[in-house]
Amino acid sequence: MNCYTNARLIMKDRIISDGFLLENEGLILETGSMSAMPQVNCKSITCNGLYLSPGFIDLHTHGGGGNDYLDGSEEAFITAARTHLRHGTTTLLPTSTCCADEVLYKSIEIFKKVKKLSQGTSNYNLPCLSGLHLEGPYFHMEQRGAQNPAYIRNPSPDHYEKILELAEGNVLRWSVAPELEGALEMGRRLSSQGILMSIGHSNATYDEVLAAVDSGFSHVTHFYSGMSTIIRKGGFRILGVIESSYLIDSLSVEIIADGLHLPPELLKFILRCKDNEKICLVTDSMRCADAADGPSFLGSQDEKMQVIIEDGIAKLPDRSAFAGSIATADRLIQVMVEKAGLPLEKAVAMLTRIPAEIAGIKKKGSLLSGNDADFILFDEDISIKKVFVHGKEMNIKNESP
Repeated sequence: MNCYTNARLIMKDRIISDGFLLENEGLILETGSMSAMPQVNCKSITCNGLYLSPGFIDLHTHGGGGNDYLDGSEEAFITAARTHLRHGTTTLLPTSTCCADEVLYKSIEIFKKVKKLSQGTSNYNLPCLSGLHLEGPYFHMEQRGAQNPAYIRNPSPDHYEKILELAEGNVLRWSVAPELEGALEMGRRLSSQGILMSIGHSNATYDEVLAAVDSGFSHVTHFYSGMSTIIRKGGFRILGVIESSYLIDSLSVEIIADGLHLPPELLKFILRCKDNEKICLVTDSMRCADAADGPSFLGSQDEKMQVIIEDGIAKLPDRSAFAGSIATADRLIQVMVEKAGLPLEKAVAMLTRIPAEIAGIKKKGSLLSGNDADFILFDEDISIKKVFVHGKEMNIKNESP
């Protein structure tokens, strides 16, 4: 049994300035103020006034550390996951892009193998891999962004059911353009299985978004990126996915809070206009997360889409659009606090408790009794000092197990 003392505990709606956390066998037993700490036989570990937060939960990440989850090797998968572990992410959803079926199938098989390694992470130094996020290939061509158009198609049961069968229950969310033929049926079928259906790379109108919500879609992928907005048609104004996301209270949204995809002024606008309990933060990170500027590529090694890393973001070679984020979770918190003016505990909730609730990830995201002891220690600058998964301290100084 371990007792972490002298910590600034980040709870749901407040920060306990002089708190403790009691952990045993990978579970949180109790948290609270030092003045109410129970007298138990335990190993006492001082946190020296650092913030003690739930571990970050990233629902949308394509890779990091020079590797992508579609690269086709366990080593690439592990290196990408460990990159984000060092920055405080204790749970993540490896995310695909539009690719050849064979590339996706191989990535799914690798995920299943690496997930087994991550169970009992005291031996393998990995974050929790709760499930897969499949981004595409069922997208509207006009909203494809950096997605490879060669693989974009409409959903059909024979296609997605084969993927689900191969995944063996490991698909946790799927991003789809709901206006496509067959998408509403897919939404009904998959949401009934507990899969988070998300509106992404979509040209849907307000009426089509309403139909999607009625068919099981409940989330919006990278809000403001790859989606329709208000247009005029025959003089009439037609709302798009952006406006629909504000109007439909049940829809949750995710934002790439790197300070570039959405400028600070827009982040403030979203916070003012959307229920903050329906907003989560994601990195949407590509392989060059936590890397220096220079040329890189998006997607698998076999299907390279060239990009340029500069100004803290990935761009298409002609610089006509962003191609992906290179952010890590700690950067998201920094931006939300320093540039969007959000209190620290609210920013942390958007990267812990709220994504856990959105994706149905149990026993994670809050420092509650009975939850997994996934927590991190960081300083005033959101510099990660220590990371714990299931109560075990992870090695964040190098990538060796």
